[in-house]
Amino acid sequence: MAPFSQAWLERYRDLLDADAEMRVIGGHFTLSMAVTFGDDRCVVCFEKGRLARWVLSPRIDVPSAFGFRSSREIWLKYLGRSLEPLYHDVFAMLMRVPGFVLEGDTLVAMQHARALHRAMKVMQSVATGPRP
Repeated sequence: MAPFSQAWLERYRDLLDADAEMRVIGGHFTLSMAVTFGDDRCVVCFEKGRLARWVLSPRIDVPSAFGFRSSREIWLKYLGRSLEPLYHDVFAMLMRVPGFVLEGDTLVAMQHARALHRAMKVMQSVATGPRP
């Protein structure tokens, strides 16, 4: 299943809905976030910790507060089964992987850091299953 495809996003939504930790911490996690995967872009919209909707290949009229941008290779390392050093966590990647970029309103991203971190951890499990 290709990352950020329709089927992949449906699975991500289902996993996030079932995630007990997100149900506890996600009450205020309501925002739209862009994910740029090489040349492809997707905007994912969260409402109270749930993935409410997404827009594949959005035009300029689809707003997002912030976004993560990287090459396909870097995303595949993050989303893959084997976790190379630095590719285990988005915040580690932001600090040490030059091609992984947080763009947009970084204040909004950091105001939601805990729920954002959990949403990104659940994202890692879409293709591989839960990790310890």
